[in-house]
Amino acid sequence: MISANASSCFTASQYPILEQDGLQRKIWSSKTQTRGCVIPLQVVSVKQLRSKSIICEQKKCFRCSSTRFSSLTDDSRNHESITSIRSHVITKKYQLGAIYKHEYASKPEDDYSTSFLSVLSKQLEAFYLFSRPHTVIGTVIGIVSVSLLPVETIADLTPTFFMGLLKALVPSILMNIYIVGLNQLFDVEIDKVNKPYLPVASGAFSMSTGITIVTASLLMSFAMGIIFKSPPLFASLLVGFLLGSAYSIDLPFLRWKSHAVLAATCILVVRAVVVQLAYFLHMQNYVLGRPVMITKSLVFAAAFMCFFSAVIALFKDIPDVDGDKEFGIQSFSVILGQERVFWLCVNMLTLAYGAAVGIGASSSFLPSKLVMILGHLALASSLLVRAQSVDIASKASVTSFYMFIWKLFYAEYFLIPFVR
Repeated sequence: MISANASSCFTASQYPILEQDGLQRKIWSSKTQTRGCVIPLQVVSVKQLRSKSIICEQKKCFRCSSTRFSSLTDDSRNHESITSIRSHVITKKYQLGAIYKHEYASKPEDDYSTSFLSVLSKQLEAFYLFSRPHTVIGTVIGIVSVSLLPVETIADLTPTFFMGLLKALVPSILMNIYIVGLNQLFDVEIDKVNKPYLPVASGAFSMSTGITIVTASLLMSFAMGIIFKSPPLFASLLVGFLLGSAYSIDLPFLRWKSHAVLAATCILVVRAVVVQLAYFLHMQNYVLGRPVMITKSLVFAAAFMCFFSAVIALFKDIPDVDGDKEFGIQSFSVILGQERVFWLCVNMLTLAYGAAVGIGASSSFLPSKLVMILGHLALASSLLVRAQSVDIASKASVTSFYMFIWKLFYAEYFLIPFVR
């Protein structure tokens, strides 16, 4: 603080105030010799200076002939104040810098999280398509339905039963993924024409990724089949592996999908015979511990699914005629034509539904009779009505009807347990 008395000191209001780093300093400019006094510098407010309420006690008189001077005393104290203020400012700067750094650093982390979730979502979607979900659903519903056929009373639905069902489902789903995945690996070029949305054909999965999934699914399926020690279950996995490999692998005497009869035989054996017989025996003998006994419901399931599996084997090639012709696949649709195969499939299913109605009518158990008759009449009616609206020249329309046939396939498995 600098002050002056009336006779020998400067008044505070006569000179400008320089504010820097939170300190008030007085600077005088003069062209003549000046007398004044110097006292220790103190931090005071501008208001105090303007009110002239500062008391000046003369400490040391001096004469100065310089044109500009600054009255600064007690340098050590002033230096400490300036150092303290500068430290405070630097601390604030570092704090602000840390805040900004955190804000900007969080953005890349958020971007990384968003990017990771996006990639994960795309990979899961690709795997979903790679597994051909309509076939997986068919496998699950078929195994559950057939597993209920040996059940005689509700007391059979024990934790042991459900554990045995789970042991059948998991390795079978893995084998299903192996079969459909292997087919995609050998049909990449054909799928680019017929099914460009599949992950290997579209590039969503690389060939090495597809091979890894297929190999892992096969090994895990067989490992479980061995660990669970159920001969019928392991036999179903082995037959599925052999026929699925023969259907797709492009080697001499294999690649059965190139021949219409062999291709239909592969699908019919797996879907109509293996699924019905193997899983029925797995549940009856291995899980429930009962002696092997063939039932009416098992015979009906096997016979009906022979028709249905043949229809699926024939119909699946109708939308794929263009690619099959280009790559020399001699399917029934290529040989006979799309329209003839289409109505052949519709008529085969209608015949199968008619037979199911007759079997239901012969049942002595009234609930079973009603469910079998009404259920199959409803399915047959929906089939015929939907078939009339299909545009065979439109690939989208035919594909939609093919997926509708799969829904009829699922529905049939809900009716099979009522055969008594």
